[in-house]
Amino acid sequence: MSSETITVGLGERAYDIHVGAGALARAGDLLKPLAKGVVPVVTDEHVARIHLQPLLDVLGKSGITARPIVMAPGEVSKSFAGLKKLSGALLDMEIDRKGLVIALGGGVIGDLTGFAAGVLKRGVAFAQLPTTLLAQVDSSVGGKTAINAPQGKNLIGLFHQPRIVIADTALLSTLPKRELLAGYAEVAKYGALGDAQFFEWLEVNGARALAGNSAAMVKAVAHSCKMKADIVARDERETGERALLNLGHTFGHALEATTGFSDRLIHGEGVAIGMALAFRLSVKLGLCAGQDAERFIRHIKAVGLPASIAGIPGSRPGTDELVAAMAHDKKVTDGKLTFILLKGLGQAFVTRDVPLDAVKLVLTES
Repeated sequence: MSSETITVGLGERAYDIHVGAGALARAGDLLKPLAKGVVPVVTDEHVARIHLQPLLDVLGKSGITARPIVMAPGEVSKSFAGLKKLSGALLDMEIDRKGLVIALGGGVIGDLTGFAAGVLKRGVAFAQLPTTLLAQVDSSVGGKTAINAPQGKNLIGLFHQPRIVIADTALLSTLPKRELLAGYAEVAKYGALGDAQFFEWLEVNGARALAGNSAAMVKAVAHSCKMKADIVARDERETGERALLNLGHTFGHALEATTGFSDRLIHGEGVAIGMALAFRLSVKLGLCAGQDAERFIRHIKAVGLPASIAGIPGSRPGTDELVAAMAHDKKVTDGKLTFILLKGLGQAFVTRDVPLDAVKLVLTES
């Protein structure tokens, strides 16, 4: 089976991302040098049923004493209450300050565990073992950790880089189709924001990867991770270029907020619609050719992702409601919304100079 190792070049804090089908079988050997004392494995009830015991077996064979902490699934755990529960469980295990915490799960578990590890005893090392496509190509890499607040998503958090990421693409075969597609939105994002050739490759191979072609999925995940690793190495704390990774997210987070962070719209679907809106806004402002926007929207629709607000089940979020939700976004600077717009496929840029009337028109028309 094909496998790749990508390094996130952050000097003394550099770490490797191991991507491959079956990579979890190597977790014991890879984590042994980092493990000290009891090693907590934080996961959720859904992931625990499928992947926890195989991981514990692998770790045990390498002499690692692992203890599971099983959280409730979903965004409910990515909260102050979830943080309190997890922090208490970690402290009860008397984790060594030089120890290691493992996050086994999707973006919620990775974000929550990374944040808890970052504040526990002023910073304990953690490892990311992402089990969803979205987490493998996005949230597990780069050190952004957070919980949600009543005022919005990811508003309480810190940068805390993992020591290692192990992305086993074979685990993706257990994902529901909807979750797999939601993760694919983030894969398509990398092509849209900075690599037109990769987007072209996805047009040919993306559906194959989603249908279970192992080599295609390894390449899709590894290339996405490499693009993110390169950007993070140049701009770890999002003072400039890293903001490009938020393509579609200003719109997407507002859509998630106005649909109550519910199953009506999961994160990757919000990002897919958000990217389509970013392309439409770019066309409306005369920045991007209409055919590039149509090509991107055609591709995400072809794989089965939503591309318009009208495609969200239930009552349609109001335009003013969406604009108000955007105003709470953590990317607001000096009272101005930050948008990632496009000059074409693979040519994203950051701007705060967007007429609100144009934003409202795109929201109303979509």
